[in-house]
Amino acid sequence: MPATATQADFEIYRRELTGYCYRMLGSAFEADDAVQETMLRAWKNADSFEGRSSLRSWLYKIATNVCLDALRGEKRRALPMDLGPSSPPLETLLRPWPTEDLWVTPVPDVKVMPEHGDPAEIAAMRESVRLAFVTALQHLPARQRAALILCEVLKLPATEAAQVLDSSVASRPSPSCRTTSGRPRCSRRTPSCSSATSTPSSATT
Repeated sequence: MPATATQADFEIYRRELTGYCYRMLGSAFEADDAVQETMLRAWKNADSFEGRSSLRSWLYKIATNVCLDALRGEKRRALPMDLGPSSPPLETLLRPWPTEDLWVTPVPDVKVMPEHGDPAEIAAMRESVRLAFVTALQHLPARQRAALILCEVLKLPATEAAQVLDSSVASRPSPSCRTTSGRPRCSRRTPSCSSATSTPSSATT
């Protein structure tokens, strides 16, 4: 790893990584845990970074794998009892809430918003962590969710998003995903990083 890349260099990306993990997981608490795990994996695997991509892309790749691992886990957040329908305590009703009822929690701006920057860009970034948008993201498959965030929110080029997702970019046109009425929607357009949702070529980091 380049000698100039230190723990302090990793910390530069903590806020934006927290925002990314929050959009992926829908929980500020889980996002903090995911970023902490990302930093730990980055530190442990520092020697594997060969500089073929930017440090930022490398960290996003690790964060993506951390989030995908978390989303594969069986233990996910459920709605609290008082937000569900009232019912008698019958044994047949004492079962986990379905995954579509995951409870999305807000995140403080201080954790995800840059301290300085273009006001228009900051406003757009704030929109991308609104509860309605983040809740809508949770309805997408995990890899499609990651591709949409990387491309439409973070504005990564398709090739860079494909590297983050450890996938290849399809040469054929693929859907360009945006949000309409608070829900992500896809339309057939020019090649975009939605094509990076193909099966990963290998698992790393």
